[in-house]
Amino acid sequence: MTLTDGRRPGSRGVAADHVSLRRNNLSVVLRHVRDLGPRSRARIAEETGLNKATVSSLVAELVERGLLREGSADSSRALGRPGQLVELDGTGVCGVGAEINVDYLAVAALDLAGRVVLEKRVPLDVAHLEPATTLDRLADLVREALAAMDARGGQLAGVTLAVPGLVEGETGELKLAPNLGWGEVSVAQEMRTRLGDPGYPLHVDNEANLAALAAYAELQHAADAGQGGDSPPHDLVLLTGAVGVGGGMVSNGHLLRGGRGYSGEVGHMPVAPPGRTCGCGRTGCWETVVGLTALLHKATDRDDPVRDPSLDVEQRLAGITRRAEAGDTRTLSALKDVGTWLGIGGAILVNILNPDVLVLGGYFAVLGPWLKEPLEKAIRDRVIAPDGGGCRVVRSELGFAAAVRGGAQISLDQIFVDPTRIGVAA
Repeated sequence: MTLTDGRRPGSRGVAADHVSLRRNNLSVVLRHVRDLGPRSRARIAEETGLNKATVSSLVAELVERGLLREGSADSSRALGRPGQLVELDGTGVCGVGAEINVDYLAVAALDLAGRVVLEKRVPLDVAHLEPATTLDRLADLVREALAAMDARGGQLAGVTLAVPGLVEGETGELKLAPNLGWGEVSVAQEMRTRLGDPGYPLHVDNEANLAALAAYAELQHAADAGQGGDSPPHDLVLLTGAVGVGGGMVSNGHLLRGGRGYSGEVGHMPVAPPGRTCGCGRTGCWETVVGLTALLHKATDRDDPVRDPSLDVEQRLAGITRRAEAGDTRTLSALKDVGTWLGIGGAILVNILNPDVLVLGGYFAVLGPWLKEPLEKAIRDRVIAPDGGGCRVVRSELGFAAAVRGGAQISLDQIFVDPTRIGVAA
C-alpha cells in the first residue's frame, strides 16, 4: 500500500526521526567545539564517535549557519597532511539579557563566543515608579541592544529579562518583588507588547538565578585558562547584594530552582534580630542587616550623596570604597558588621548545601576586600564540617553585570541545544 503522496507508510515518521537525529548531531558537534576548543574534523569524529563523513557534513552546515568557522592548520599531527581546524564563530549570533533592579536598569548583548557586543546600565529609582514606566524604559534599552546587534548584521537568539523577585517560569509573570513594590505583573507579555510582538524567544527569570549561571561560567573559564590554581567547582552558591539580597544555587552546571521555581530567596531567611522592617513587610530578614540599604544606614547620614538613588550604584559604592581605603572608622565598622552578618547567613547555606564555592556578587563583590575576612571567620565558627566544609569564598569579577550576562547566555544556550534555530548566513 502507498499513501496518496506516493510515500510508503511510516515514511513521514522516518523523515521526522532523521531531522531530529541530524539536529541532535549538529548540537553534539557545536557543543564539543565550544567545550574543548578548535578541533579537526577527524578529531571531532574520533572524540564524538560519529563517522568522518557525517562530521564533515555537520561541520559544513554549522559553518554555513555562521556558528563555526575554518581555523588554522592542525599542527598536532606528526604524520601526514595536517587537517584544518574548525572553531567556534557565532560573531553574527547574539543573545540579549536585560535587568530590572531597585535602583537601575541594565542590558547586555553577547555573541555566541561570549564576547560583549553592548553593555549598559542606567540609574533609575524603580521602586518609586509605576511598573509601566519602568517597562517602557527597559524596552528602550532592549531596542538599543538590538540596534547594536543589527549594526553588525547579527541574528538574535533571544532576550531574557532578569527581575528581583518570584517568577513563574512558564508564563513569565512576576508574582512578587517586595523591594520593587510589584506583584502579579505579566512582565513577559508586557514586554512583548512593547517590542511589537517579536518572533524571537523572550523569557523572564530571577536575577540571582541568572547571576549564578554567569558566575558558574566565569569560574569554569578561569579554571580552563589556568587562573587561580583551583579546580572548577561542581556546586556553588552565589550571593548577590543590592538593596535586596538574592541567592542562586548551581549543582553540576544545573540551576536548582525548587519545586515551583521560587528557590533562592535567601534574603528573607529570618536570621536577624527584630528591627528595621524588610521590603516584604516582615522583620528579622537577613537582607535587613546585609543589604545595601542596611550598610548605608550604618555607614552614612541621611543626606549623604551615596544614598542618592539617581546616582549609578557603582559611583555610590566608589564613595564607600574611598572612605574605607582612607581608614574612616564609621565605614570600616559598618563593613565589619555587614561582613559578620553575611557570614552568619552564609554559614546556614553552607551547612545545608555544602557548596564548593560561595561567590560574592553585586555590591558584596565590590566591597569584598572588607567583607570577606569577617564573613570567612563567621563561616569557620558556625559551619559544623571541618574547615568550613571545604567551601571557599570568592568574589565575582562580573559585579552588577552578572544578571544581564547570564540572561544573554541563557538565550544563546538554546542555539547549542538546537543550532537550526539560526538560519543559514546570507
